[in-house]
Amino acid sequence: MLILGIETSCDETAAAVVRSGREILSDVVASQIAVHSPYGGVVPELASRKHVEAILPVIREALDRAGCCAGDLDAVAVTQGPGLVGALLVGLSAAKGLAYALDKPLLAVNHLEGHMEAAFLDKERPEEPFICLVVSGGHTSLYLVTPDGSSRCVGSTRDDAAGEAYDKVAKLLGLGYPGGVIIDRLARRGNPAAFDFPRSRLEKGSLDFSFSGIKTAVAYFVKRYGPPVPEGKGETPYRLEDLAASFQEAVVDVLVEKTLEAAERYRVRHVATAGGVAANSRLRERLEEECAYRRLQLHVPSIRHCTDNAVMIAAAAYRLWLREGFTPDPLDLDAVSRML
Repeated sequence: MLILGIETSCDETAAAVVRSGREILSDVVASQIAVHSPYGGVVPELASRKHVEAILPVIREALDRAGCCAGDLDAVAVTQGPGLVGALLVGLSAAKGLAYALDKPLLAVNHLEGHMEAAFLDKERPEEPFICLVVSGGHTSLYLVTPDGSSRCVGSTRDDAAGEAYDKVAKLLGLGYPGGVIIDRLARRGNPAAFDFPRSRLEKGSLDFSFSGIKTAVAYFVKRYGPPVPEGKGETPYRLEDLAASFQEAVVDVLVEKTLEAAERYRVRHVATAGGVAANSRLRERLEEECAYRRLQLHVPSIRHCTDNAVMIAAAAYRLWLREGFTPDPLDLDAVSRML
């Protein structure tokens, strides 16, 4: 079964052709980092306009790389939500038009289920329940996932997502965008125990997250000691690398602790992580260490498939279609900016 996946939930325009949910025939992503970098974050209106410009060329390239034409497709899959509503509508409109013109089934996909599928693009999914940490700029949630792919949210962020905290701290420090990549790179040369930033664990037994407090703590730190000074331009009473490492360690501590607590509570033997922050080197390192110690099997996506892509949308659509009995979605479905 040949599925064209389309993803436009935020700031990447992506299309991919995947056979039977496993075989990747093409994987095309047009990034908007250069567009949003001057603003330190994604500007929704600019994102929507860039999607309009890129969507058809990206789909055409995905078909060309896959060596097929639109008529060879068995279905068209697209992200319905969550995400920026204007951005979502661009992908939905393109997918609806293709499905209608080709008389092919339209398959609407939850973006978060797509991320959960990304951890198993190059390996077999476990035949038992597992806990999945979905962590990105817009989402930080824990899911209990069944072998057929259906999921239940057991914990989510109450304010900032982890990736959002990374971007806001990077902007505060004048480091640029995307902040997660820059802070991760700096942190590798820093001391994670240099500064004791707060870890928000909320009430006892909660699997929810909160990262607004650490963002505020970094802001107060900079207010007290001053902004970082470029190398060779002066001195500050702290190393930027130590600040980055200490901030990152506080975020990772909470992510790992809550994930392992969920695994213990639901008595699962498999743990997965997905989303843009799943590419973070310290998060991957800590999860590997802690899961090995507890004899849990860890599943992580390739670095390329941590960030938004259309391969995961096509793969999730295939699994959804199997689970729901091959029922296509109506052509009048709408974008949904918030979904669990």
